[in-house]
Amino acid sequence: MAESTADISTGTAGEIEFRHVTKHYPGRRQAAVNDLSLSIPAGEICVLVGPSGAGKTTAMKLVNRLIDLSEGEILIDGRDVTKMNQTELRRGIGYVIQQVGLFPHMTVADNVATVPRLLGWERSRVRARVRELLELVGLDPDEDGSRYPAQLSGGQRQRVGLARALAADPPVMLMDEPFGALDPITRERLQNEFLRLHDEIRKTVIFVTHDIDEAIKMGDKIAILREGGVLAQYASPEDILTRPADDFVAQFVGADRALKRLALSRVGDLELLDSAPDAADSPVLTPDTSLRDALSQILTEDGRPLPVQENGAVRGYVSVQLVTRALQPERVQA
Repeated sequence: MAESTADISTGTAGEIEFRHVTKHYPGRRQAAVNDLSLSIPAGEICVLVGPSGAGKTTAMKLVNRLIDLSEGEILIDGRDVTKMNQTELRRGIGYVIQQVGLFPHMTVADNVATVPRLLGWERSRVRARVRELLELVGLDPDEDGSRYPAQLSGGQRQRVGLARALAADPPVMLMDEPFGALDPITRERLQNEFLRLHDEIRKTVIFVTHDIDEAIKMGDKIAILREGGVLAQYASPEDILTRPADDFVAQFVGADRALKRLALSRVGDLELLDSAPDAADSPVLTPDTSLRDALSQILTEDGRPLPVQENGAVRGYVSVQLVTRALQPERVQA
């Protein structure tokens, strides 16, 4: 059957559906992905996570046909990707990888402009888009735009890779361990930056990682895969932490599930104490501080309640008891 030339980058929302998807490689007895079915609503981040050999990256690459599936269907907004023109399909999907893959002989601005130029955008539109995206990812268009990849730090290169993936405003983004090669501080900074960006741009994202903590932080939904690409559980981070499907999921998530749950909630979600003794000269928390970080700071301060400040005013105080009460089953949201 001839491939459709429809371009998914225009007029689409980006819902992705895997229907009984299987991938066999020649010479291997075990499937890389085995009967995978799940649906990713438009605008959500789905994180694929699992041990080595679980088929995470294979499943992701099936979406933009870097790898061809053996059985089943993958639909984007109801259209079978195998029936679409391969070039047009890929131009409508942003792709970010750990190694970034920037063109070393091209400037930052030219790297970001690659896909819009391939799409035949006018020069003025390309320049405006490059400038907009560099500012969006926290780079200076005037200072950084003329630099070359070798002149950038690892975190800066990753930002350029993200800007390039967003250049043609694709409805779908694929991210293969994009922050895995970065140091912990830079990694956390870029995770937070991407979540902030996602609140604005609302792309449908498939995000691959081997790190369950990153999956919990980044995902609206998490798909935990077993070896051989079998889906073990597909649910929200809260559901996976509170109701793991089986022993495999529970062991993969880890014995510290309760602490991981604290990373999902914020101090501002609590009913704070009106007052607290010995809180003077204490470190100040904000409503956006995670309960996990709040608990860590409280324990560092010998268990003293800490003030929560917003716009220069103290809203209340948070204690160890308030944090631990948030872990009680009746407070878990469905």
